[in-house]
Amino acid sequence: MTEPLIRLENVRKTYRTDGQDFVAVSDVTMAVKEGDLVSLVGPSGCGKTTVLKILAGLHDADSGMVRIGHAASTFVPGRDVGMVFQQALLLKWRNILDNVTLPAEILGLPLREAKERARHLLAMVGLRGSEDKYPYQLSGGMQQRAAIARALVHDPKLILMDEPFGALDALTRERMNLEMLRIWRESGKTVLFVTHSIQEAVFLGARCAVLTAGPARMADYFDIDLPVERDLAIKTSEAFGGYVKRIYGLLGMS
Repeated sequence: MTEPLIRLENVRKTYRTDGQDFVAVSDVTMAVKEGDLVSLVGPSGCGKTTVLKILAGLHDADSGMVRIGHAASTFVPGRDVGMVFQQALLLKWRNILDNVTLPAEILGLPLREAKERARHLLAMVGLRGSEDKYPYQLSGGMQQRAAIARALVHDPKLILMDEPFGALDALTRERMNLEMLRIWRESGKTVLFVTHSIQEAVFLGARCAVLTAGPARMADYFDIDLPVERDLAIKTSEAFGGYVKRIYGLLGMS
């Protein structure tokens, strides 16, 4: 079997707030294969974002094992991680092309090659022709597409997405879910996608991690055996409904 790109075992993280310890993550164990799209679903405040921050190298785990990379794939924290947040966080004084190339500039990568890659990525996310526009000229969904292109521009191995479509209206969110699957297939990246939406977790994930109310504990981690190429009609299928029901049960909502 291929060695996982990511392995977490019994990971725990505690924050100290106002003189008291707050356990954000109590016990998370999971393995992620290279090229997978794994959804992390759970209630607000359960520690999903903390897991992403540990993987991004922004926080250290207090205990447990965190390993990213394997013998065939050297992993450099910072260089090999791309992040997409709930808000696009585009710089309003830079045009879209310059926003997308920002990580390459920060990392000191050759700018000419970065701009060429940025144009390719903007085309891939459906924003060809928007290179010279500014963020205010794009819709919310288009801004998030640009943010995804920005996360890919330095060619990271791992993309961490923290509720990236949560601020969008329902119809735009559905369209972005379809775009997300297409972008994932075309880019071949390993993606961890945090969401509060159970249906979104099932629709997007090749695997799904279910985290209980904080402190985060891994209630289950399972494959989603649905076709890789999915359309919205799959949400009406019995198999899709079975996965949704399973997650509701794990979260005590059935």
